[in-house]
Amino acid sequence: MQPKYKRILLKLSGESLAGNEKHGIDFDTVLQICKPIKKCVDAGVEVGIVVGGGNFWRGRSSGDMDRTRADHMGMLATAINALGVCDALEQLGLTVRVQTAIGMRQVAEPYIRNKAICHLEKGRVVIFGCGTGNPFFSTDTAASLRAAEIEADVIMKATMVDGVYDCDPKTNPDAKKYDQLSFHEVLNKDLAVMDSTAASLCKDNNLPILVFSIEDPENIYRAVCGENVGTLVTNKD
Repeated sequence: MQPKYKRILLKLSGESLAGNEKHGIDFDTVLQICKPIKKCVDAGVEVGIVVGGGNFWRGRSSGDMDRTRADHMGMLATAINALGVCDALEQLGLTVRVQTAIGMRQVAEPYIRNKAICHLEKGRVVIFGCGTGNPFFSTDTAASLRAAEIEADVIMKATMVDGVYDCDPKTNPDAKKYDQLSFHEVLNKDLAVMDSTAASLCKDNNLPILVFSIEDPENIYRAVCGENVGTLVTNKD
């Protein structure tokens, strides 16, 4: 199979790294996720990754805690996940750089756009940690922003469901799965693709989003090769 995309931004949720434990990092699970990423790189695809932090911390569910502080804690959680994914990819033989939006020079590079693009052009995987570095913005928004900045061809959002539905398929067996959607439909119907800030950013920058299931990690490589997995969201009505 030949890759359909030259440069991708892969969004991994924190939950996907936790495995059956549902909390923390299960390294065997991370290795299984990273194997198809290596296949993508070996096929010549340039890969940037944004990781969430929900396997350690969810700021929105932190009760009466100050929202800004809770979000900062979530950013630190994504840095832990970024380092875990980095280690797994390096064990598979790839060259990886972690860049964080919050300075932590002892463990990662600061995020610098031109440096990130240089790494990608040299065949290195770049993992972006700490979201946007600002509270009140989700890691979905961070993925949209980084994808726009590095001029990615597509955002690939690996989730725990196999695409976008008109309602929650876990509670409604009659939920309808979409193969393709427009950003207009996503925003008007308030579909659970990503938050409205992230979706609007993608819409304004003509950045397609492919939402697919990570339960079979090979879907990453299948998606890169253009196979019909998940739901594709574009500006086309």
